Amino acid sequence: MKTLKDSKVGETVTVVKLTGAGAVKRRIMDMGITKGVEIYIRKVAPLGDPIEVTVRGYELSIRKADAEMIEIK
Repeated sequence: MKTLKDSKVGETVTVVKLTGAGAVKRRIMDMGITKGVEIYIRKVAPLGDPIEVTVRGYELSIRKADAEMIEIK
């Protein structure tokens, strides 16, 4: 399955599933990333970490480790 970490700048993707457990998964959900939400990839830092995205009308920076836990289509 493709993850948010694998997506390219300028893509709009839809969240299919959140992996991870406990506090990490809860933190991702608290940021507004839930199943079915659309995410627009705005920028990726030169070294690849963090990834800047637009979710639910606001900008958010996500670490690569967290982006790996977000499965997309």
